[in-house]
Amino acid sequence: MAHSVRQVGLLACLMLVLLRVAIGWQFLYEGLWKLNTQKTAKPWSAEGYLANARGPFRDKFRSLVDDPSGLGKLDYDKVEASWTDWRNRFVARYSNVDNVKGRSDAQGKIDEFLIERKIDDLLNGPEEFAQKLDQLPPEVDLTKFKTPKNSYLRYNAKAKQLETNMHLLPAERDALLAMAGSRPAATDADAEDKPAAEAGTEEAPAETPATAVDPVVKKWQDAVRQLYTRTGRLSLKERLQVLLKEDPDRVGLILEAQAGTIDHERPGKKQVYEHLVARYEENLKKARQTFQQEHLDNQWREIMKKKAELVGPVDALTAEFQSAAYKLLEADQMLAGPVPESPSQVRQINQITMWSLTILGLALMAGFFSRLSALGAAGLLLLFYLPMPPWPGVPEAPGPEHSLFVNKNLIEFFACLALAFLPTGRWIGVDAFLRRFIFRRTTD
Repeated sequence: MAHSVRQVGLLACLMLVLLRVAIGWQFLYEGLWKLNTQKTAKPWSAEGYLANARGPFRDKFRSLVDDPSGLGKLDYDKVEASWTDWRNRFVARYSNVDNVKGRSDAQGKIDEFLIERKIDDLLNGPEEFAQKLDQLPPEVDLTKFKTPKNSYLRYNAKAKQLETNMHLLPAERDALLAMAGSRPAATDADAEDKPAAEAGTEEAPAETPATAVDPVVKKWQDAVRQLYTRTGRLSLKERLQVLLKEDPDRVGLILEAQAGTIDHERPGKKQVYEHLVARYEENLKKARQTFQQEHLDNQWREIMKKKAELVGPVDALTAEFQSAAYKLLEADQMLAGPVPESPSQVRQINQITMWSLTILGLALMAGFFSRLSALGAAGLLLLFYLPMPPWPGVPEAPGPEHSLFVNKNLIEFFACLALAFLPTGRWIGVDAFLRRFIFRRTTD
């Protein structure tokens, strides 16, 4: 035991070294865990923590996130631009597979063309839909079929297939079937509504050759129905357009008076969400009392629920697009690795955070530049503390912890500051080795 306040006893030294190692281990494990998640379907990101920042520094930390309220994901042009950017990086990544031996330049150009065509078909849909058909029924005249401007429906006799660049509607399908003197097949509900005499009974006579459907007409019916099914599949961009531009429940509906002037507008979920965000920001500036903070918490939960309803389907479409794109690749192209993320402020923050935790944790455990490492760890902990400080008048951070002024991050912050003023690395650590064998000085 030390007999002077300027001396530290052996047991106290050991406890301080253990404190340094414990904090270092917590930093190192947290950093490695975050790095490992980058290879999973749900990589860690500081975006959520920064976007939900509270307190006097809220605006500063939220400004580090590109789209803290998720409003950008409700803008069709912005989402389409992000998809196009990812598409370009995808093509650039896998069009030239230089690491595969025996691949010629000509083959590389072919691969680039195929990748571009496949991913463009995925985004925009095929330019033309085709369905095999040996021949048209004699009574079918496709020139009489009305199509919208810049659209067509034709029969390619050479390729023996029906071709169109439009999405067929049910009425158009029925019109095509009627050209051959047929009509759409009755559904089960229609059969139930028919009288027994019309629907037929078990004793009804079998179909005679005179009333049997002509094989050419039967093939025409099947081809039209299959073509209708194919054209009914919307591309990813078309589905995004429906989601962000044409769904009245989401984007609202403008109701017009008979004279053609706008009578009124029915707001959609997007407008409701924007109103909730604006109202929350306004109330946050005025909140001073506890009951006001509780009301803000309820508002925030409502905002997060609305955000999940609106942004979730857009994120699902983005994930579907990227997953389907990777399925287009061959095995040798997959060796090039995933598409790198586009540069962004949040991505830089994520990288700095993960590597700072890992490097500082390793340095603290090893006792390497222990004072400087402890000071760096204290600074990092302060940055973790300020986005959601447990101060009076600040909404309480989500989770089971309840604090006032002091929380776990602040406790570790002061512990690291204490370690920054103590040469624990020169007691036990790499610093002691460097001091003794490199600088030829006596250890503490």
